[in-house]
Amino acid sequence: MTATQSDLASLSRYIFRAPQWYASIAFALLIAAIAGVGAFDSQYILQDAWEGIFFIGVPTVIASVFTTPVDRRLSGQLTYNRSSLLALTCEIIVVAVLSIAGIIAALTKLDQQFVFDVLLFSLASVFAFRLLIVMAVSRTSFLVSLIPAGIQTGTAAVLFFIYSETIRVFEVGGPLVQKFLARGDKAPAALGIITPRDFIVLGIISGMYALAVYGFLVVIDRPWRRSLGVSALDFLRGFIGHIAEGTRELEDFFEQMGQQAVVPVTVLSFRREGGSEKARFVLPMIHPGPMGEIGGGNLPRRVAAQSEGLAFPPHATAGHDFNLVTEREVDTLLETAQEAYERIEYSDDASRSVRTQEGDAKLLGQAFGDDALLVATYSPEYADDVEYAVGLAAAAEARSSGLDDVMLVDAHNCNNGLQGEDIGHIYPGSERSFHMIQAAKGTAKELGVTKRGHPKLGVAWDKTEWLPADGIGPLGVRVAVLDVADQRTAYVLVDGNNMEPGLRDRIVETVEADEVEVMTTDTHIVNMVESSNQVGGAVDHDELISLITRLVDDATADLEPVEAGMESEYAEVTVFGNDRTETLASHANAVIAMGAALAGAVILAVTAIAVLVFFLA
Repeated sequence: MTATQSDLASLSRYIFRAPQWYASIAFALLIAAIAGVGAFDSQYILQDAWEGIFFIGVPTVIASVFTTPVDRRLSGQLTYNRSSLLALTCEIIVVAVLSIAGIIAALTKLDQQFVFDVLLFSLASVFAFRLLIVMAVSRTSFLVSLIPAGIQTGTAAVLFFIYSETIRVFEVGGPLVQKFLARGDKAPAALGIITPRDFIVLGIISGMYALAVYGFLVVIDRPWRRSLGVSALDFLRGFIGHIAEGTRELEDFFEQMGQQAVVPVTVLSFRREGGSEKARFVLPMIHPGPMGEIGGGNLPRRVAAQSEGLAFPPHATAGHDFNLVTEREVDTLLETAQEAYERIEYSDDASRSVRTQEGDAKLLGQAFGDDALLVATYSPEYADDVEYAVGLAAAAEARSSGLDDVMLVDAHNCNNGLQGEDIGHIYPGSERSFHMIQAAKGTAKELGVTKRGHPKLGVAWDKTEWLPADGIGPLGVRVAVLDVADQRTAYVLVDGNNMEPGLRDRIVETVEADEVEVMTTDTHIVNMVESSNQVGGAVDHDELISLITRLVDDATADLEPVEAGMESEYAEVTVFGNDRTETLASHANAVIAMGAALAGAVILAVTAIAVLVFFLA
């Protein structure tokens, strides 16, 4: 992950789930009642609360209930949970603005007219905000979006029109109309200051705000369409859907910008003498991101569910450009892994493990027949994802030195979060990439001459009580211990996304085995709330080390003779694509950095014009 991508990943701090629609409505009515007590001045608190519910809460309820059916009738996609949350947010905006205006009026010589004028501004702002969200979520046209966007502001205007006696000015209708649509005697005295001018001004301001929203979206959207061929509104819609309700609309956006890629899928299987599978290492050469269960974020758990033996899905040498665009692509990888598994030819010949180092790169390798498992780490130095091309080059270098199939694992076990410029990115042409390539070559040569024997394998795992919020995914901690020619090698796999600096080295020093390596799956389930949620960030290090030590002991006690075999197949999947992640991250960060300033400038300009309209009116 680059620094630019980390800025985009930090958007995950805004992730939440939209409450149920009835919860939003109940909270809106409570806020309206409290606001009514503060805004109206009758002799009874309950009457003030009721008037607050009626004049502030009813527009919110109407918007909550009717926005979704109206929007869907117009081919939109708003759900009741989203529309209710949107209406509640808009009510909070109105109440907050009115509270500030009331305080200003109380501290100055401004009268009630000032407060009502501010109310008109807030109602127009609410309309503009709803228009922005409706256009982003539903992707309907500007003119069509005006209808559902105007429900909340329109309802409030109708109530004020009826209860302020404004209708009498127009002398509309006969006695029946006057009875039901002219109810000034039932309204708070504060509404007596409303005149027909106010509704004209509200319409003009709302129109200006609507045009400002449209212009703002056009300006923001143009760079996205030129560079990526997609709309920024598609990204905003998908992101809102994901954070508000956990939908997969974000995958639709990624699929539009995705590119086809051919990736190797390698399977290393161990079976008992009776033929049943004991453990399976599965390594598709993709990145399990981008976040949560979007794309391939849940790949490790899907791999584990497919395996007969205890599954070990470590992290491959691939960065965010190789994120799967949809979870459907995971099915393709699983089918390919199954094809590779069915073609495996087993052997009872294995080598002792060897460790080599070039520069910062350290590789632990172990051969099974003519194939080998290689695990790379840069610990105690920081490192994040290894680029796809670097992994391919390192594996090819190992094969050129006598190996057949190679499973090259990025241990992904030491990083300092999202600090720094490149965050440990291992990219082609860098010195660290050549260190890995040379280490892979040296490991392959050593495996060709190291002592061999019949392998014994023991496994153990613990789901743990830790949750994704603690940095540990549903696969928990898994351990495989291999005994070959009187040497024991422990492979520890933690279902998490990278590891706090120093923790890996403490584990290696503590575990009683001849060779030890610690890996993480890089699952992005743990990144649903925080962009950086590494193993050891929330979990007590001593507790984790104690658990791993116990599991290594359990796996050692489980040792039994096995046969091993490795096979690779190629899968064609749709991934983010070359440099698309960086381009997306750059555009999104630019929108965040410049969008607020541009929006502020637009708001100030429109507000200045609106104030002029007030004076002219």
